[in-house]
Amino acid sequence: MRQKQKRKSAVLFALVLLAVAAMIFVNIFGVTIKGMEKGSARNIILGLDLKGGVSVTYQAKGDYTTEDFNDTIRKLRLRAQEFSSEADVYQEGDDRITVDIPGEDNAEEVLEMLGKPGSLAFVTDDSKLWSVGDTMDFESKSVTTWLTGADISSAKPSTDNSSSTGITEHVVAFELTPEAATIFAEATEKYLNKPIYVVYDGQVISAPRVNTKITGGSGVINGMDSYETAEELASIIRIGSLKVELEDISSKVVSAKLGDNALQSSLIAGGIGILIVIIFMICVYKIQGLAAGIALIAYTALDLLCINGFNWTLTLPGVAGVILSIGMAVDANVIVFARVKEELALSDNVESAIKTGFKKATSAIVDGNITTLIAAIVLMTVGTGTVRGFAQTLALGIVLSMFTAMVVSRILITLIYKMGFDKKSMYGVQKERKTFDFLGKKAICFILSGIIILAGVAGMILSKTGAIGDRENILNYSVEFQGGLSTTVDFKENYDIAYFNENILPDIQEAIGDTDVVANAETDSNRYVIRTKDLEKKQKEALKTMLIEKHGADAEGFDEVTVSASTSSEMRRGAIIAVAVATIFMLIYIFIRFRDIKFATSAVIALIHDVMIVLSFYALTWATVGNTFIACMLTLVGYSINATIVIFDRIRENLTVMSGEDRREIVNKSITETLTRSIYTSFTTFIMVFMIYILGVTAIKEFALPLMIGIVFGGYSSVFITGALWYIMGGKKSKAHKAK
Repeated sequence: MRQKQKRKSAVLFALVLLAVAAMIFVNIFGVTIKGMEKGSARNIILGLDLKGGVSVTYQAKGDYTTEDFNDTIRKLRLRAQEFSSEADVYQEGDDRITVDIPGEDNAEEVLEMLGKPGSLAFVTDDSKLWSVGDTMDFESKSVTTWLTGADISSAKPSTDNSSSTGITEHVVAFELTPEAATIFAEATEKYLNKPIYVVYDGQVISAPRVNTKITGGSGVINGMDSYETAEELASIIRIGSLKVELEDISSKVVSAKLGDNALQSSLIAGGIGILIVIIFMICVYKIQGLAAGIALIAYTALDLLCINGFNWTLTLPGVAGVILSIGMAVDANVIVFARVKEELALSDNVESAIKTGFKKATSAIVDGNITTLIAAIVLMTVGTGTVRGFAQTLALGIVLSMFTAMVVSRILITLIYKMGFDKKSMYGVQKERKTFDFLGKKAICFILSGIIILAGVAGMILSKTGAIGDRENILNYSVEFQGGLSTTVDFKENYDIAYFNENILPDIQEAIGDTDVVANAETDSNRYVIRTKDLEKKQKEALKTMLIEKHGADAEGFDEVTVSASTSSEMRRGAIIAVAVATIFMLIYIFIRFRDIKFATSAVIALIHDVMIVLSFYALTWATVGNTFIACMLTLVGYSINATIVIFDRIRENLTVMSGEDRREIVNKSITETLTRSIYTSFTTFIMVFMIYILGVTAIKEFALPLMIGIVFGGYSSVFITGALWYIMGGKKSKAHKAK
């Protein structure tokens, strides 16, 4: 009977390995479905920073106000983000707007999809019937305008199979803003069985007849003869009604901002990091570590397949979300394995220890992951651009990491045990740990944290007042954050982006005395677009002379124009609002789960502490604050709250187990019992980021360095700050009460 069980377990174990291998195969080679390759990681849509895309520049025409122009930028940004949440829209000079769409390589197609911005209206006319193609007379008193393009929140081509004839119809499905929904309900009731015309730049482009009163703020326009026709109409409607008339003056394909080798180096670094983590886990947790390694590989393969399947655009912040979720996947395994080792210290029954270990670890894993998932969902809902891209990959990673840790790892460990690997020594036994007086160090730690944070605040104040050098902002904002100068340079040779970043970019940085430089190559040309902060005349001359004399730039091939921030104020404001709302929701969840506002408050204070530490790093080192800054801070928020929850979960448990004992002893013992987890999780996550720092390009290093600081201090705060905060806020009660 035992031999039969071993064989069955071995077969099932082999099937699991085969499934993991199949996922890896699909990630590498893909599968062909209906003549199209699916699933390969190389098909993942990459953002402008990792792959490049299409850049379209519009010229404003006619008379308009600054408010009108800014409103047009905002609407174009909303339009562009329908194609990708990572799209950039920014002002060039006084009268140009540039739209960058990542992951595309056909400028003409993108230009067509964006549509020509013009004036759109939904109108009626009681005096006559109009046909598609007619130019409507808006001076006529009988023409009433009900809606403009600004009232349309979305419009997409679709197919309708609900027809009683069984014929598939091509339609345009549209959604209205809440205010417009009421107006349109009135219009459709009044003009039932009559046409409401869609008019673009004075020309009737569609004349749908109203079949029913539309009250829900959404509807469809049918009667399209093909899906392409529906797609074209949807594109025109989506662009909205802009107050400024725009003319497209250029469209081009641009290279990756970080260079073609940025993704490759990140993947290599990630692969090496995962390998180091797996070896570490095997050395520390033996059989359990092997199971965790297989589960981690399965997690990574599943993550890439899902990102591919959802057609998400992957940028550097998205990669940050993947890194954080890998750390959380390891963390879940560490929590479980530590529990199993604790059980084996009390019993010789390995099978029972495995079951109990998973059971006791569940609450910490679930609470930690759900708290972070709440943050990710809020960021996805409220945030925009790179914030949303980060949140998507993080949310996906959290769900998959919980599945692989709680299901895949458990299946693997159980099968390995039943295959005959049932010796206690194969799983490790937790040695008895002497409780360390962490609370005795709280004053020193509070003072240390206070000094660092106050130094950072002082640095920001001094920088803002101009007391330090030529600084004039509280932080060193990048050209992405505050705008600057865009210089288009014609070179006599066609340099690829890898050569440019390695040989020319450092010379540019030296010539202008600033490392904040973003460059894109225009495909099929010798031109580069180089974006820097505003430069003085002396810096411009030094840059031009260097590029001509050292790198063969055409002396007549320089074109300079000022540009606005590509990271819009709406995006920055959205990121702050998203984090604030996420923090509130996390506080509510922690309060509900722990039934103690002190736990929730302590967790939030610790989170703010970690953010302020990293903010101080940016202020004191004058590190560049760009898009990677947002990704870094968001990563830190997720990491910090997860680390805190693990310790609080153990305190909650020990309040019951150690009922009646000194509260100080309970806190110290809880931190001691979770210390291994805190160290191991910080180490494995640090290794992942450190490898990216070692092998990554400059922009990735700028992201990785402060993140490593955040990981170190996040681990520090979870051990020395969070428990101490809870203890102080809980009062100096000598005895603990039973947890309810």
